[in-house]
Amino acid sequence: MKCIFLTATLICTIALSSYAQQVPLPNTPRNFSLADCIKYAYEHQDSVKNANLDVKSAEYKVKETIGSGLPQISGSISFQDFLKPPATVGPNIFATPIDLNAPLIKFPFGAVKYNNTYSLQASQLLFSGTFIVGLQAVKTFRELSQRSLVRSKIETNVNVTKAYYQVLVSDEQIKLLDANIAQLKQQLDQTTQQNKQGFVEKIDVDRLSVQYNNLVTNRENVARALILNYQMLKFQMGMQIEEEITLTDKLADIKFDQVVSTTLDTTFYHNRIEYKLLETNVTLNQLDVKSKKATFLPTVSLNAGFGEVFQENQFRYLYNNMYPNSFIGLDINIPIFSGWQRSNQLKQSQINVQKAQNDLYNASNGFKLQASAARITFFNSLQSLNNQKRSRELAQEVLRVSKIKYAQGVGSSIEVTQAQTELENSDNQYIQALYNALISKVDLDKAYARIN
Repeated sequence: MKCIFLTATLICTIALSSYAQQVPLPNTPRNFSLADCIKYAYEHQDSVKNANLDVKSAEYKVKETIGSGLPQISGSISFQDFLKPPATVGPNIFATPIDLNAPLIKFPFGAVKYNNTYSLQASQLLFSGTFIVGLQAVKTFRELSQRSLVRSKIETNVNVTKAYYQVLVSDEQIKLLDANIAQLKQQLDQTTQQNKQGFVEKIDVDRLSVQYNNLVTNRENVARALILNYQMLKFQMGMQIEEEITLTDKLADIKFDQVVSTTLDTTFYHNRIEYKLLETNVTLNQLDVKSKKATFLPTVSLNAGFGEVFQENQFRYLYNNMYPNSFIGLDINIPIFSGWQRSNQLKQSQINVQKAQNDLYNASNGFKLQASAARITFFNSLQSLNNQKRSRELAQEVLRVSKIKYAQGVGSSIEVTQAQTELENSDNQYIQALYNALISKVDLDKAYARIN
């Protein structure tokens, strides 16, 4: 028994160890590339999940519409106990001759006290124009829900990508600040020693101290903003913001040249999901016109029924005799005149088609304008980024030369401080230009329907 217990314990320990290796601990950071974040968002973002549910709902809507053309079967059971049976009256047929002008008399027979009925009815639609058009409409409605899902995924993709880039840019900004802080700290320590030795004035140390403290404060602010940026990314992913994640993509991996060199297609807007949704809307309005026209056609259906009736004045004899009945029939509903309601409804639907087509044309023009604006914005942002890169390199060179001149006694501390300030400004402008270029890249990809 002891051996069995030890074996079971060993098996459980191995199983738990294997499970622990597969499932990350709550506080263990998980590595995410941009593609991983987008994939995670597709599975956990509420907007995408709801869009998936809409697709499922549309599938059930299709089945519901198809079901209306299948046989409809219903059954009913009724039981009646006439506390006071209704009277049956008529001419006195017992008189000779029968006087039709005489007062009516009450017959001793008529409605019975107890009545129990079982019935089964069935109907089958044979022809209905609105049903045929309805089948086409629900299939288009299903297509609409699927395209809405694609739109939700694209929007989620864009939001996650922008949030991911924001984290990368903030992290890059902290790296630049750390480099400036380390450089300024070294300069401050050297200047402090030189002041103690009487080579520089106290005001030089104070200037550097103020600049150093401002830089450290700025770094702390950016670090706090980085925490918020991480939380925003996790929110866009549909992840609990308390979870810890680590980003694996680097800014150096992002290629701007691929975006610039992409050949433009003048009919790109046909691939925009918004354009496809408007196309679907036009189709739905056209189907609505067909449905209104179908109301002018007759509707044909087959009906059948079967029933059993038990009747008796004494309850104990109620089920001694059964009186069955059955029928089969054909119903034809022919619309003749509705006060021109159907005609006016048809004209309204035709107007809606024209409006939907106008919206589609206007949207195509708007998508071209949006894409043109996105392309110009991207090129401007990319040019600004390249300019800020060069400006930052020049600011670093100016600071290096200023330090050399100051160390050789041919420059002033003010010149070094100004050069340091210019470098910090160049860093900030570079970070802003980098962020603008990344965001404009995403907007350009969206405008030209490059986001799958």
